[in-house]
Amino acid sequence: MMMNTDRRHLWRVGQSLILSLGLALGGCVWVEDVSDLELFVQQARAKPRGAIEPLPEFKPYHSFVYEGSSLRDPFKPLAALAAQTENERQGTVADTIKPDLERRRQALEAFALDRLQMVGTIRAGAERPLRALVRDELGQVHMVSEGHYMGLDHGRVMAIKQDRLELVEIISNGRGGWMKRPRNLMLQVKDNI
Repeated sequence: MMMNTDRRHLWRVGQSLILSLGLALGGCVWVEDVSDLELFVQQARAKPRGAIEPLPEFKPYHSFVYEGSSLRDPFKPLAALAAQTENERQGTVADTIKPDLERRRQALEAFALDRLQMVGTIRAGAERPLRALVRDELGQVHMVSEGHYMGLDHGRVMAIKQDRLELVEIISNGRGGWMKRPRNLMLQVKDNI
């Protein structure tokens, strides 16, 4: 009895296999006229091949230094400005902004600020201040703290953030005096793509 069941099972499997094969072959219809397909292929090959446009070239960002901070304040009345100018001519107003030319220059003051790159930050402990890592144009990396000087224009580091150094430079105002100019040195991030 057991043999009969196995034979029936094999018979059903065989029938279903033959039926499936018949359906698969019946679905395939032999087409003798493929001229429209050949015409389409010829037209597709005759079209000019598309060229991939090159990536657009991005121009580097150049910072702009606003020089108008040494000009007259438009919100001050001209009479007050005239009195201030007269006092400056007589020497009653002392020039308090000036670089300390007697102090010993630091290593990063030998390079223009545009030639320096902030490449990272480091903190020795949770309660210790954040320090910046700055690479000079020779490839050397320097550790910079608040109060350090850098750049050719007496730039002093006022604050260190995760993404930038905030500096104040002392530059000539063009009238024989000095003025402060804020500058930032941004963190240089390189994509590894």
